[in-house]
Amino acid sequence: MKTIQELINIKEPGWVLVAEWINDATNKVEILPKNEKEADNALYQTQVSTRSPMGAIIYETGGLLIDYGWIRILGSGDQKLDRTLPEWNKGKTFNKYGDKPTMFLIADDVIGGFFAINGGALGEDLGNVYYFATDALEWEPMNIGYSDFLWWTFTGDLDQFYANTRWTGWEEEISKINGNQGIAFYPFLWTEHKHIDDLKRKTIPISEIWTFQQDALQQLNKNE
Repeated sequence: MKTIQELINIKEPGWVLVAEWINDATNKVEILPKNEKEADNALYQTQVSTRSPMGAIIYETGGLLIDYGWIRILGSGDQKLDRTLPEWNKGKTFNKYGDKPTMFLIADDVIGGFFAINGGALGEDLGNVYYFATDALEWEPMNIGYSDFLWWTFTGDLDQFYANTRWTGWEEEISKINGNQGIAFYPFLWTEHKHIDDLKRKTIPISEIWTFQQDALQQLNKNE
């Protein structure tokens, strides 16, 4: 594994580019402050250079909250988003730091949708981002890489993307929860329903949503 000194790129820091994108954002972007020690640890554990947008976000931020916290882009952790990018992946997409995962979780949303970079497990388009759609219970290709994914969260039409999963008054409701939590629905989003407002909602840890959905997906695949 490379040392932290080898991963920090002073001559061409990726944060300059990411900061420009954020300045041009049309969606609300909250930059969470970094903790120096945690940033060093997270960068080392992820083994990416700060020349890359991913490395820049890890090293310069605790993470990014998009659209009032609807989407959470993982960095090196903060009180509002108390999990680092490598910690979140450990035990889910790899077993020990330094492993090359066949997919790598980079962000998630408040309804339990997860964004991951394909390392081979999701298709032949290595490096592209996939979205685990909780209303379909499957990984869907977004046909973009990490940098374009960031730009999409900053400037994309999120209301259209989430047209069927945003309920009345969602902005106020999600402002009261942190980035380690998500909204669970009953009946489940992947079951037949007329409108999202008709479903019951409950705030639970996002880790529980991940585990439950992956177990449900595995069970469905067994039954096919």
